[in-house]
Amino acid sequence: MYRYDNYDHQMLADRVAQFRDQTSRYLAGQLSDSEFLPLRLQNGLYVQRLAPMLRIAIPYGMLSSTQLRKLAHIADYYDKGYAHLTTRQNIQFNWPALAEVPDILAHLAEVEMHAIQTSGNCIRNTTTDQFAGVSADEVEDARAYCEIIRQWSTFHPEFAYLPRKFKIAVCGTRRDQAATQVHDIGLYIVRNDAGDIGFRVLVGGGLGRTPVIGSEICEFLPQQHLLSYLDAILRVYNREGRRDNKYKARIKILVKESGVDNFRDKVEAEWQAIKDGPMTLTQDEVERCRAFFHDPAYKDLPAQSDTLKQALSSDVMFAAWYQQNVAAHKKQGYAIVTICVKKTGFAPGDLDSAQMRFVADMADTYSFGEMRIAHTQNIVFADVEQDQLYQLWQNLKTQSLEADNLGLLNDMICCPGGDFCALANAKSIPIAESIQRRFSHEELRDIGSVSLNISGCMNACGHHHVGNIGILGVDKKGEEYYQVSLGGSADNNTALGKIVGPAFSQDEIPVVIEKIVAVYKKSREPQEAFLNTYNRIGMEPFKDALYGSKDKSRSAQGAAS
Repeated sequence: MYRYDNYDHQMLADRVAQFRDQTSRYLAGQLSDSEFLPLRLQNGLYVQRLAPMLRIAIPYGMLSSTQLRKLAHIADYYDKGYAHLTTRQNIQFNWPALAEVPDILAHLAEVEMHAIQTSGNCIRNTTTDQFAGVSADEVEDARAYCEIIRQWSTFHPEFAYLPRKFKIAVCGTRRDQAATQVHDIGLYIVRNDAGDIGFRVLVGGGLGRTPVIGSEICEFLPQQHLLSYLDAILRVYNREGRRDNKYKARIKILVKESGVDNFRDKVEAEWQAIKDGPMTLTQDEVERCRAFFHDPAYKDLPAQSDTLKQALSSDVMFAAWYQQNVAAHKKQGYAIVTICVKKTGFAPGDLDSAQMRFVADMADTYSFGEMRIAHTQNIVFADVEQDQLYQLWQNLKTQSLEADNLGLLNDMICCPGGDFCALANAKSIPIAESIQRRFSHEELRDIGSVSLNISGCMNACGHHHVGNIGILGVDKKGEEYYQVSLGGSADNNTALGKIVGPAFSQDEIPVVIEKIVAVYKKSREPQEAFLNTYNRIGMEPFKDALYGSKDKSRSAQGAAS
């Protein structure tokens, strides 16, 4: 992973000192709320329902054991002993005291971390597939390009105050696990007929109030033009994006109103003026960044592990975890392990400080001291020897991290919701737990792969639009209700879910999910996944089960409630 040089360290030290002074002046009444707002946002600090929230940048989701131990220390001494994994592969603290935030930033700087540009109207953390660099189906390791984009976008003076926040995802694996198509810019790494590396560029994706799937504006962008093309897109957006209405300020609105062809033409015209200038990537620069992500000291191991084979045959619980949570690795004798942070009774995506220290220890022992955060709010050990999988699983059980529900109904994406967020219309965490408690382990296995995403408001931090089943918290005459959608997907064939009908009360939601599952199980063909069944039979059978076939008028009201 990338290591800071002297310039990076000095830059962070200066930034911490600057924000310490700004915070002191604000607390002394020398800066107004409006003056302090952009300063704190550019340092990752929000004002939530009950306390500030600090979002820590985890570039492209990569984290060392040393860094995770520092985060555990911050959780204990400056927060309430836990942290939250986000869908942008970052980590959030929900309870820091404002006066202590500069101290937290100083601690982060000690381990080459910060909170810069994790909020505000700027280019946010660039995300990628959590299996980047180790996946057996990879076109090219995306992490070097994510690092190139990070260095280009951090403190970029022209793009510090965009019309709205801006998100970029890079996918180098054939199976998209980064929700690439619902980003402001989505980049797929591809090869042309000559075998050259380039990018398929999508623009104008995003969720929130107006969910949109990104549109292709370039089929093959040569590698050397990556930054100049991104710069051209941002220049057009910065110049023409709406600033009078924050709900219409995202690039997706500009692309929609301009038309994708017209927008492409504007980008092309802007790009032609800069494409062969100083932003042209040299092969030396690409190789410099690739060198940060070299393979660790892999052993020469046999393709099959007798130790693993014995454990799988003798322990059915381990076999269930292995089947669900372990993926194929590019290197013979190794495996990719996903630690599913979604055990029933725990808020999805939350880790307490003891678990954080434990995960750091396990990473040192089993995965070269590194881990990744997935956009699904789970943790990945990228490089585990097959011989050590059983021992790792036994250790995970000691900290309630052995959940074998990866990709199943209970492995849900869930925002913090109304328990923390001032923007939320409804709580998310209790809804998640009520659903988790509704289904037994055997039922989850029988249901199979299905994504369930929960958001507490239309900002869609829980990605409800692209869940096979999506749940959105809404305000209904001062009471918390929940709107359900079906048919969403965040993979290569991205789709936006459609609302089933009128919203449900909190108490109704577990039964609603049960009925949806029952329709699926009754209608599915052998080995057919939930989304395929939904696409084949359509919405009507689910509506009938939820509202009654005779109550079409209520169902027709849909989103109006």
